[in-house]
Amino acid sequence: MSKKQFKAESKRLLDLMINSIYTNKEIFLREIISNASDAIDKRYYKAASEGRTGLSRDDFFIRIDRDDENRTLSVTDNGIGMTAHELEDNLGVIARSGSLTFKKENEDAIKDTDIIGQFGVGFYSAFMVSKNIKVISLADGETQAYKWESDGTSGYTVEPAERSEVGTTIILTLRDDTEEEKYSEYLTEFKIRDLIRKYSDYIRYPILMEITDVREKAATPEERAAEGYEPEYEDFKHDITLNSMVPLWKKKKSEITEEEYNGFYRNKFLDWNDPLKVIHTNVEGVISYDALLYIPSEVPFNYYAHDWKRGLQLYSSGVLIMSACEDLLPEYYGFVRGLVDSQDLSLNISREMLQHDRQLKAIAQRLEKKIRDTLLDMQEKERDKYCKMFENFGLQIKYGIYDNYGANKDKLQDLLMFKSSTTDEYTTFKEYISRMADDQKFIYYSAGDTPEKLAKMPQMDPFKERGYEVLFCSDEIDEFVIKILAQYDGKYFKSVSDKDLGFEISDEEKKAAEERNEQAKEVLAAVKEALGDDVASVIVSTRLKDHPVCFASGEGLSIEMEKVLKARAEAIGEKTDDLKAEKILELNADHSFFKALQAAVAQNNKEKIEDYARLLYDQALIIEGMPVPDPVDFSKRICKLMK
Repeated sequence: MSKKQFKAESKRLLDLMINSIYTNKEIFLREIISNASDAIDKRYYKAASEGRTGLSRDDFFIRIDRDDENRTLSVTDNGIGMTAHELEDNLGVIARSGSLTFKKENEDAIKDTDIIGQFGVGFYSAFMVSKNIKVISLADGETQAYKWESDGTSGYTVEPAERSEVGTTIILTLRDDTEEEKYSEYLTEFKIRDLIRKYSDYIRYPILMEITDVREKAATPEERAAEGYEPEYEDFKHDITLNSMVPLWKKKKSEITEEEYNGFYRNKFLDWNDPLKVIHTNVEGVISYDALLYIPSEVPFNYYAHDWKRGLQLYSSGVLIMSACEDLLPEYYGFVRGLVDSQDLSLNISREMLQHDRQLKAIAQRLEKKIRDTLLDMQEKERDKYCKMFENFGLQIKYGIYDNYGANKDKLQDLLMFKSSTTDEYTTFKEYISRMADDQKFIYYSAGDTPEKLAKMPQMDPFKERGYEVLFCSDEIDEFVIKILAQYDGKYFKSVSDKDLGFEISDEEKKAAEERNEQAKEVLAAVKEALGDDVASVIVSTRLKDHPVCFASGEGLSIEMEKVLKARAEAIGEKTDDLKAEKILELNADHSFFKALQAAVAQNNKEKIEDYARLLYDQALIIEGMPVPDPVDFSKRICKLMK
């Protein structure tokens, strides 16, 4: 027996395999099991193509054996096996893939098999955890087995070996434990179960492993009936199947029960609750894939935490490639959980990421449309479920509209819902428009803290009088979203706080308003002087009925937007001087306070004018939910009036 060196700059290339290509040591078991699955597929296809009978898929298996004493982990399959020549070609020449060659030579086999390997480097990932690897293999149709052995640094040997059954056994001698790495954990039942469940649960052949359980020792009926009998227990060993083999998403929808869908979701995504909606789709064509998506019924506990990972699990032929592929979901659908499985993906050499993203983009576009169509269908046919989804995740959809300067607004606007002045239920823009009055030109909205508070706002008076419905925008992002949308179905949005409400008014009404402002110009001028630059102007209101005062917004930043932006800026210690809305103070000339104000102006009582003006201004701020600049001064002015 002579030692042979790896070909193709072996030492340097093998170092690259072990230390650079793979970022996660634990994937070594995924690679070895994937190779074993490929070997079984090849043997099955070979037998079928040669017309041999006596072999069925149920005859194949992959076995894992552990030896704590010798620190070895073995993976055995009864696949096609390798001759001495194939051992040299497949394992002695780094980056030569026997599976890729098989694919090219047997293109039809791809239809009935899931050949996974492409690059011929997965095997070498085992050197990340092993100081020695032995491969003992007997090829199908041969009588002599061979052993390939290497420590990963000084070449390899190939020599005859003893093996009675066709197939391959890979024996890994694990590295010694260090403070940084505990390689012996790969010998524990828990770790192996975890790796199989995570990466190889859907390999189509059973992955077997012997475990030790405890059972009650056998006893006769007489012994059990005897007084003082206490059962004795003993350890026993038996095989278990570690993988579930058939992915749920590969089954026909008609064969899957609701409980199976829900149970898979709870177990796979560690949620106590059943999902709100299941989306199961199978697509065949230029790029084929299966997708199983879930809309959670509750917000995950860490959804808004930094460690939340958006994205779908990505599988290639049942083998996990990525735990959270962000490219498959736009951020506004980041609440969707699930997975995608496709054999058409172009994976990179480590199978940990994609080689290029053309296929991925195509899948992502189709999934996005599928999710949107499903949500719209829920909105129409399962309103209660949709409303629950929107309460949980509507904010994410709103941010999707606002993001990228509204690039996605047309795709998302129909998903939005708001409470309104005429209903406690959520309503869409389309539904709002269907209820608009004949003489109504705009979609009116009010932005603030809660629907309950917004319903009591002074600015609501003219809308109640006219019977116009007003949408209540109670999330901080809402008015920013409305501004991005600008209009829906040809109807422009208008805030109830806008200076111009867009009402149809007669020439007589216009003239009356002008006359009232003219008559009150001295009072208005005095209040404006007292408030200075805090307000853009002071006018007699045409909208107020019972309330004394309110703000209207001028051009640009609205009052609600000022409030939101200032709160955000102050939270991170930024200056807020430039964040200022154009505030128009509207006074109710029919209110009793106005006479007191007129009297103070007539008497030229500067102190009273100042007190009245400041109190009115602070009242308007409080109504808008904004902080009073000087609470102590506000309190003193009220006490002064109570004397």
